[in-house]
Amino acid sequence: MPPFSTATEQAQLLRNKDISAVELLDLHLAQIDAHNPDVNAIVTLDIDGARAKAQAADAALAKGKLLGVLHGLPVAHKDLADTAGLRTTYGSPLFADHIPNVNGLIVDRQQSAGAVTLGKTNTPEFGAGSQTFNPVFGATKNPYNLAKTVGGSSGGAAAALATGMVALADGSDMGGSLRNPASYCNIVGFRPSAGRVPLWPEPRAWQSLAVEGPMARTVEDVALMMTAIAGPDARSPIALQESGARFSQPLGRDFTGTRIAWSENLGDLPVDPAVTKTLNAQIPTFEALGCQVEKREPTLTEADSVFKALRGYSFAAGLAPLLENPAQRDQLKDTVIWNIEYGLNLSIKDLYQAEQQQTLLFQRMHTWMEQHDFLVCPVVQLPPFDVTTEYPTEINGVAMQTYIDWMKSCYYITVL
Repeated sequence: MPPFSTATEQAQLLRNKDISAVELLDLHLAQIDAHNPDVNAIVTLDIDGARAKAQAADAALAKGKLLGVLHGLPVAHKDLADTAGLRTTYGSPLFADHIPNVNGLIVDRQQSAGAVTLGKTNTPEFGAGSQTFNPVFGATKNPYNLAKTVGGSSGGAAAALATGMVALADGSDMGGSLRNPASYCNIVGFRPSAGRVPLWPEPRAWQSLAVEGPMARTVEDVALMMTAIAGPDARSPIALQESGARFSQPLGRDFTGTRIAWSENLGDLPVDPAVTKTLNAQIPTFEALGCQVEKREPTLTEADSVFKALRGYSFAAGLAPLLENPAQRDQLKDTVIWNIEYGLNLSIKDLYQAEQQQTLLFQRMHTWMEQHDFLVCPVVQLPPFDVTTEYPTEINGVAMQTYIDWMKSCYYITVL
């Protein structure tokens, strides 16, 4: 039974009228009361709004109307996603009281599919870094060990799912923000291809580095959410035209003969032995499914410089005006300032070389993947670290030069 049953199971219970949306909401609110004071995952809670949406879902079903594939399911939205009438801070004191007038598209699509918005989940300031803390709400703690980080930047969403506070949650991902906290909290985070879940509003409509996507406790639940949030939108010029309905197809398949490239370090990254041990322990599982597992490392030499250039450009394009006002600059964390200034200091040559190198990297990996159906690799390079540590400064004795260097196992994939 809820709240730890899957979202797919909860949806079926609602459709069968075995539980009402209001009853399901109350079960999740009880989980929030029990666990949120410890983990600090949900930072803005809208009980009245959620109850009104749950009551509307029950009223509709009483008339035989299903509101959509997420009918009555309690969800929470990352505090980077705009929510009309509901505080959205971006983890920044500059926006501590900000209330948007419109929803982001990913929020709209969930609500249009019948989801019940509970509130907002914690994120680092402007989503910068894979450790979830900010001066507005503080740090989110790992439910498996409150002394450890949940990762980030969709850390609040991951912790909320792991503790049964919500059935589904959304997140965003530039350098690993859907994948890193999912790994640290034993849930599923899925970074879709750029344009699969269109971004709106988005001032740089052609950018493909940052995406939004689903988080859940199971792969099946991720697919359920994708049916609601994927699909074209005319306001996004890079939106893929395929309907989200493709994700409603059965997930079962025969893996006999499936070719898997098994990477321990994506070529040359320092990886904690505990991560390698955990990863390699799963090889027999894949072999039992009939997969052909081959240990192979891709060559991703250019990925680091490409990502840092494109990320810096993105930070400068979006946040540079905040540096112009000394009072605003003083309220930004040092790593955000560094990332904006990194972007501002890029030359035209830096940018066109990054695009050229990204193209060469993609072409090389396209050829490499013609020999494999899947690449299996570490999501993170080390286990969860102390929640009071801003970011790891070394892995296996290798110094991390910036606050994002320890995230390479995620952001190398981003540039592909």
